[in-house]
Amino acid sequence: MERDEESIFNALIKEGAFTNELLGAGATQIRNANYAKLGIYFQAFTSLTTGLERIGKLCLILDYYIKTQGDFPNANYLKNEIGHDLSLLYQKSKELIGRRRVAFEYSNNLDSELHQNIINVLSKFAKGDRYANINFLVNSPIGDLNPIGTWFNTVDKVIFEQQISLKKREKIQGNAEMVEAMAGSFSEVFHSSETGEFITNMKEASFRTGMYEAVAPYRQLLVLQIIRYWVELIWYMQTEAMAIGKSEIPFFSEIFAAFYNGDDFFKSRKIWDGF
Repeated sequence: MERDEESIFNALIKEGAFTNELLGAGATQIRNANYAKLGIYFQAFTSLTTGLERIGKLCLILDYYIKTQGDFPNANYLKNEIGHDLSLLYQKSKELIGRRRVAFEYSNNLDSELHQNIINVLSKFAKGDRYANINFLVNSPIGDLNPIGTWFNTVDKVIFEQQISLKKREKIQGNAEMVEAMAGSFSEVFHSSETGEFITNMKEASFRTGMYEAVAPYRQLLVLQIIRYWVELIWYMQTEAMAIGKSEIPFFSEIFAAFYNGDDFFKSRKIWDGF
């Protein structure tokens, strides 16, 4: 199929718009997932892994485009260089930033414990954990049978212990005990927790609900910071690619504009799909 500048421009702008929608959906869903809505975790992980992989690959494609003064890599380059490994994609982005001396307005890395824990969960999910249950049933090599549990232990629990004040944690515990005392004797609860255990009493259900409500804004902020890192990078790569002089590079800065904002703006919004 013959490619001209117009068809390349259209392909890039459609890819950018699709990726932006995926990232917005994932950032919205990750705030809503909890033990009573476990399926939303998979929706969030699927949207985020796909969206982050695509924006990461766009950045590396533009890097190749700049190095070759207007050529695009072939499919084997992307497959062999990256695959579906988000952790590797992040490492390559750091190499790119160092090589090109990219100046960031916000954070120029995602090296904190929580950012890395999120990337690790999503990277493993993209490489195969999303099919863990199916692989188990067909006796195929499996990874983490419970990526949601891994998220809970390495992200939510860490947020709860490090970011939520002792006073707030004690209040959540106290509310759970009060709910159990008031309604535990005549109420039934039956849920599966993020880590796979059954929740069968009001105290545990109330505590998990309080914990979720406390950590949800923080987990969403962390995800938005990860997205912003890639948006800043593609913004820079777009400018360098446009400098070559062809008319086939769109304004990715406009497509991903909502994610190019500070933490205060991120904290002000719960819904990110539909931008």
